[in-house]
Amino acid sequence: MTARIQKFLADQQPATPCLVIDLDVVRGNYEALARSLPFARIYYAMKANPAPAVMSMLAGMGSSFDTASIYEIREALIAGAPAERISFGNTVKKQSDIAEAYRLGVRLFAFDSEGELEKLAVAAPGAKVYCRLRLELSKTADWPLGGKFGCSLDMARDLLMKAGELGLDAYGVSFHVGSQQRDAGEWDMAVGRAAMLFTDLRERGVNLRLLNVGGGFPAHYRTEAASHADHATALTAALVKHFGNRMPEVLIEPGRSLVGDAGMIRSEVVLVSQKAYDGPRWVYLDIGKFGGLIETMDEAIKYRVTTSRDSDGGESSRVILAGPTCDEVDILYQKTAYHLPDDLRPGDTVDFLSAGAYTSTYSSVCFNGLPPLKTYCV
Repeated sequence: MTARIQKFLADQQPATPCLVIDLDVVRGNYEALARSLPFARIYYAMKANPAPAVMSMLAGMGSSFDTASIYEIREALIAGAPAERISFGNTVKKQSDIAEAYRLGVRLFAFDSEGELEKLAVAAPGAKVYCRLRLELSKTADWPLGGKFGCSLDMARDLLMKAGELGLDAYGVSFHVGSQQRDAGEWDMAVGRAAMLFTDLRERGVNLRLLNVGGGFPAHYRTEAASHADHATALTAALVKHFGNRMPEVLIEPGRSLVGDAGMIRSEVVLVSQKAYDGPRWVYLDIGKFGGLIETMDEAIKYRVTTSRDSDGGESSRVILAGPTCDEVDILYQKTAYHLPDDLRPGDTVDFLSAGAYTSTYSSVCFNGLPPLKTYCV
C-alpha cells in the first residue's frame, strides 16, 4: 500500500469493497518499461483496468492501446488516443464491430482463423493484420493461456499468405507467453517460433514487419516471479538471438505489469465462523469472486493480504477466505494456506495488495444485487 493510498483511505474512509489506484505507480511502471524496452511500442491492454484516469494519463504519455471490443475502442478514443495508436487485438470480432472500428480509423487488427480473415477483408479493406500463434500451455504462468486463441505455425503461414490475396496487409504475428508469467526463460521459445514463421514467409514472398509479443510481465503476488528487468533482458536477448540484424517492429501489450501493483482492494469482514469445533475458521468478506476477485478461481492468483488487526501482535491461524454471495463457488482460498489474526472480527478490514489489474473489469454488475466494484484513482 502506497502512502497516497493510505492517506486517501484515512481521509475519505470510502465504503467497502473498493479499489484504490495510485496513478504515480502506473506512471512509474510505464516509464520503467519504456526505458527497459526502448525499441518496443507499448500498447496498454486496457482490459486490465480501463479507469478513465488511468487511460487519459497513459494516452497523454504516448501509450498506444490494445482493445478487445468496439466499446474499448470508443473508450480509448475518448481518453485521447488517436485511432492510429489503437489495435483491435481480439481474434473473435463481429463483422459490424470490425466495420465500425475501421470507420473510426483503426487499421491494425488481430486474427487467428480463416473465418476472421474473411470478415476483415470485407469490413476493413487494406488493413494491417497480424496472426496470433498458439503456444503450448505454460506451466510457469499463474494465469496460463491455452487453446482458445492462436493457431499453429503451418496454419498461420497459410493464413498470412491468404491475407495478401484478400487485399489485406500481412503485417505480422503475435503470441502470449501467459499472464503473470513467472519464468523469464519462456520468451526464448516463443520468439524462436515466431522467427521461424518470419523466415518461412519471407522465402515465399511475404515480408512480415511486426512481432507482437503480447503481455506476461508479472505483478507482485505471493508466488515469487522474475523481475520486470529480468523479463526485459530475456526478451531482448531472445529477439537478438532469433532475429539478429533483421529485427522487426516490436509491439508489447502490458496490462497487469502496469496497473497490478498500483492498486489495492479494501474489504470488510462480514462474518467469522466455524463449521466444526476442530475445523478452520471461515472468514467471509464483502468481496468475492463475483465482486472482482475472479482470478482466485482455482486459487491461481494468490494476492498478498493484510488486515487491520495485524499490528496487534496477537496469534494467527489458518483460515478459509470466502465471498459474501449465495453461491457455493464463491470461495477465494481453501487449499492455499492463509493465516489471519485470531481476534479478527466483523467490521475489521482485509486488504488485497497488488489488486489493480483484472478486478474492477471482472466485477459483476448485480449478482445477488451487489453493485460493481467502486474504483478510486489518486
